[in-house]
Amino acid sequence: MKHVAITLRDRLASVVEALGYEFIGCELQRQGRGSLLRIYIDSANGITVDDCSKVSYQVSAMLDVEDPIQGAYTLEVSSPGIDRPLFEIAHFNKYVGNKVKIRLLAPIENRRNLVGMLVKVESMNIHLLIDSEEIVVPFSEIEKAKLIA
Repeated sequence: MKHVAITLRDRLASVVEALGYEFIGCELQRQGRGSLLRIYIDSANGITVDDCSKVSYQVSAMLDVEDPIQGAYTLEVSSPGIDRPLFEIAHFNKYVGNKVKIRLLAPIENRRNLVGMLVKVESMNIHLLIDSEEIVVPFSEIEKAKLIA
């Protein structure tokens, strides 16, 4: 997965929030000869297909004008779902006490994939309880993370 440039992420967030939705995050993945830009949105009332369509239309217009992604890409707008992705340190703070799955950029204790209880967030470190052992993961080392239902 390729992280979306901060300027593009901020632009996407402003479009989504201007429409009245919460911008959860986004990811850009290579897909064959093109890319997939996936944007996660939420609202207090949940997300419908119409909500995704409305955001997709507005984001597409912005992307067509600004053209920030090289080559062909597919835009996908989605609710975060049950296995909610965690993009920001604030997301981890919000879900302390829940089970999470984390993929690391490089192995810690010979493991690149971690599944455990999110115990606490301290500074920029995530504390996981895995098999009664607490493992500290620097936020900067996380490639991808999500809640597990």
